[in-house]
Amino acid sequence: MRRDHPRMQGTPASRIAMRFVLLIGILSFFADFTYEGARSVLGPYLASLQASALVVGAVTGFGELLGYGLRFFSGRLADSTGKFWPITIFGYVLQMAAVPALALTGSWQTAAVCIIAERVGRAIRNPPRDVMLSHAAKNLGGYGWTFGIHEACDQFGAMFGPLVVAAVLAHHGSYHLAFAVLLVPALINLTFVATARLLYPKPQDLEQGLQVAASGARFSRTFWVYLAGASLVAIGFADFPLIAYHFTRAGSVSPFWIPIFYSVAMAVSGSSSLLFGRLFDRFGFRVLIVLTVIASLFAPLVFLGGFWAALAGAAVWGMGMGVHESIIPAAVTPMVQMQHRASAFGLFTAGYGIFWFIGSAAIGFLYDRSLPWTIAFCVTTQLLAIPFFVWVARHQKPLADSPSPA
Repeated sequence: MRRDHPRMQGTPASRIAMRFVLLIGILSFFADFTYEGARSVLGPYLASLQASALVVGAVTGFGELLGYGLRFFSGRLADSTGKFWPITIFGYVLQMAAVPALALTGSWQTAAVCIIAERVGRAIRNPPRDVMLSHAAKNLGGYGWTFGIHEACDQFGAMFGPLVVAAVLAHHGSYHLAFAVLLVPALINLTFVATARLLYPKPQDLEQGLQVAASGARFSRTFWVYLAGASLVAIGFADFPLIAYHFTRAGSVSPFWIPIFYSVAMAVSGSSSLLFGRLFDRFGFRVLIVLTVIASLFAPLVFLGGFWAALAGAAVWGMGMGVHESIIPAAVTPMVQMQHRASAFGLFTAGYGIFWFIGSAAIGFLYDRSLPWTIAFCVTTQLLAIPFFVWVARHQKPLADSPSPA
């Protein structure tokens, strides 16, 4: 760990960078408040519209496919045009409009359109936003810590959103009213997006003088091996709407408690991302290997257990989400040159999302036929990623512009 780095925490540069990260974190808090509040009840809502498990798995999986797959194009567009803020703003507007629109749906087909539109908006804004965040990492001590702070804000928003939805359902029992209430945090999010754009029109200035010339292949072999391992994790990681669908069908968790379970998962995700981000900066991929093994245990807990085992499973699932959303971009960043970051984020998450879609459809298909096979599929595919992460841990060499932990 280097102590002579010229931009340590506590300097004016680090304070500016921290304010930027926190501002992005606040707007992300309200974004997750909005869309995760809705997603916490999508499984039961689709079930109330007579959707089957296969439909729930396919719709949410296809949403994830677009939500990750389209990032390849938004990342390439951001790198080629340099229009990071316009692309980010458009994505947030689309996403924040799609969630309250669920209040107007009356069939699973129309609900599916809104669900998919929300994921598309998220796909558009994520790569350029993550690149802007990465510019602050040099002055904050590490990519893991920077993305961990952001993910904590994300997931605490994802904790409060479902709690509000649960309160609405407890008093009125209406999914449509719950979706309409989420218009409020959606508008607050867009207000903070506009504020961030005005205060930080050029986030790349936070990383002035750190550009390095491209050399060799755009994406290294380490990048591709890491993508292969992450794709295996994605295949076996069930989306929460399908888990919620199981809770409803099995009767292990009442509809009132399902959004609260989701809030617990998001609280665990947000809290753990700060710790895991710091540990990743210090120990690297060894942290990811251990966490992948732990996260694979969510399947037997949520699918086989009663109320308390399901709650533990939701917490483990949330921990896995925190790992995916914070360590994954932190790990990709030093694998590529700065001028290719948006493309790298987009390509990586596109591949991740394609396999998430395949896995979601497969899990939904297996669930309709055999619960033991569903669990075996989830656990096995995630554990198969371990050899890939071990290889990356042995071969990863950070670029010269990678920040040193403070």
